[in-house]
Amino acid sequence: MQATQPIEKRAAERGVSGRTFRAAAWLGWQIEANWTDPVIFFIYSVIKPLSGAAILVVMYSVITNANFEDPMFAYIYLGNAFYIYVAAVLTGVSWTVIDDREIYRMLKYIYIAPVHVPVYLLGRGFAKFAFGSLAVFITIVVGVFFLNLPLDLSLVNWPLFIVSLTMGIVMLAMMGLVLGSVMLLIVNNANFMGEAVAGALYLFSGAIFPLTVLPAWLQPVGYIAPISYWLELIRRALVGNIAQSFPTFAQFSNGQLLAILAGLTLLFTVLGFVVFRYCDHQARERGYIDRVTNF
Repeated sequence: MQATQPIEKRAAERGVSGRTFRAAAWLGWQIEANWTDPVIFFIYSVIKPLSGAAILVVMYSVITNANFEDPMFAYIYLGNAFYIYVAAVLTGVSWTVIDDREIYRMLKYIYIAPVHVPVYLLGRGFAKFAFGSLAVFITIVVGVFFLNLPLDLSLVNWPLFIVSLTMGIVMLAMMGLVLGSVMLLIVNNANFMGEAVAGALYLFSGAIFPLTVLPAWLQPVGYIAPISYWLELIRRALVGNIAQSFPTFAQFSNGQLLAILAGLTLLFTVLGFVVFRYCDHQARERGYIDRVTNF
């Protein structure tokens, strides 16, 4: 009888986590999508990613005299497209702290509800992941049909793409949990942190240019950034003949890059829950859970 109690307890905890995640994902979806009617929301969902891609395309066109046949275009276009996930997932998870504590002032009620708070934060970020997936899809479709993006679905390494994308999204979610945990302890002007981190990673992760373009003293920052390895694997899976022609990670095989990405995902998974536990304890002790200062 005693031996079955820990098993039953773990099963109950998994049940609570599952319910927490589903409810948080549904809540996140409602918050993101219920501000207007479905038609306007769909138009907004299409225009937003296209406007971001258009800025990059115009800059590239001016610099290269509209040379969209150059392999560099596919390199930076795909990097920019999949970087949408970084801003969506990483910022989506961490922004929930500000959203619930400062704007809706509901975080204190979440804490007294029978939910797992870190799972709740991850669930809220799932809605951002869904909208980000739509934005990535639209951006790539436009690139293929209107900008001659050399993406042949019959040549895509689908196993590599699916595994890399999955591990990358998990890693980004856990990075968002780390950032959200830190934001629990910041009660003044914390709303900029998600965008600041995503912006810094955009520059140093090789999203829009190979890391070798950076000054030599800044290149190590790019090799430390975990997003760099994820974007390289995504490019190799989709346009391997193009991506592997760039020197940034030429010394690494696909297997080595996957091993690095798997290690980083595991690292941030452990780090996310450890950091949350510490920051959560400190925030409770300092009375920051229901403190409102920004709005």
